[in-house]
Amino acid sequence: MDFQLSDDQRALRSGMRGLLDAVFDRDRMRAAVERGGTLDRSLWRELGAAGFFALRLPEEAGGVGLGLPEAVLLFEEAGRALLPGPLVATHLAAGLVKGAAEGEAVVTAVDGYLPVAHLAEADAVLVGADALVGEPLRAFVAAARPVRSMDPLTPLHRVAGRTGPTQAYSGALHHEGALLTAAEQLGSAARTTETAVQHAGAREQFGSPIGSFQAVKHLCADMLARTEPARAAVYAAAVTGDPVEIAAAKLLADEAAVRNARDCLQIHGGMGFTWEADVHLHLKRAWLRSAAGLGGAAAEELLAAGLGAARPDPGSSAAPGRGAP
Repeated sequence: MDFQLSDDQRALRSGMRGLLDAVFDRDRMRAAVERGGTLDRSLWRELGAAGFFALRLPEEAGGVGLGLPEAVLLFEEAGRALLPGPLVATHLAAGLVKGAAEGEAVVTAVDGYLPVAHLAEADAVLVGADALVGEPLRAFVAAARPVRSMDPLTPLHRVAGRTGPTQAYSGALHHEGALLTAAEQLGSAARTTETAVQHAGAREQFGSPIGSFQAVKHLCADMLARTEPARAAVYAAAVTGDPVEIAAAKLLADEAAVRNARDCLQIHGGMGFTWEADVHLHLKRAWLRSAAGLGGAAAEELLAAGLGAARPDPGSSAAPGRGAP
């Protein structure tokens, strides 16, 4: 099986990167930070017009008719650009919630006991297998209170009166949502690697680029060594759709996103801690995503259960007590 991207997939990824460079450049990203993460509805509609949300809907239903591997490529680019909003929930709600596929509706989701992102702006909320709209949505929002978010691009609300954890999405959508979140983490990990390498090549100390110092070289190498295995795991899980492989991909992508952002900040030195630098935004978003959609403990439990189920056949040469022939 050939796991190299096809020409069409490369063109799709390149097109999305070009679109995001045009409609969500650094100035617009910073403007979003200043307004507290409030969504730009015109940007949401542009994403809808580009097929971001309807990518996997059949063509006869008004979609693009592509699959999960292609969706992963788009979400990787979204993570790279720090694109805000409940992208995963709206993508998964396409065809289920009116207007989601076209970008006319913003859809968020309840994920366990976690605060709900962008609730005040949502036109629908996914609660397990249900989508709240209209009066039930208004009652749900009325019962919520805003809480401080570590990510200035992701406003959060906590809903009172919840009696138990609610899975963000039902059935296969739960694992697909986790994989798309992992793809966003992968994009962030790749972007912080690029940013660190660029800074290391441009910043000079003692008359030399800091990238010539061994300690900085090691940090950059470690960032790449985390990103590429995560990329392989995310791409492979998108092809198989296997829940265990998705759990492994989420764990690797979470680690790459968080640790790469930390190392990128370290390479930037004191300026990396400033509000004007973008490094801290990647770190804060990576922290939020790592808890969402198969957070660490849940992914580890699923992966452990899958590994425990994959025991060798008692009659095989790999079974305990049987030597090689």
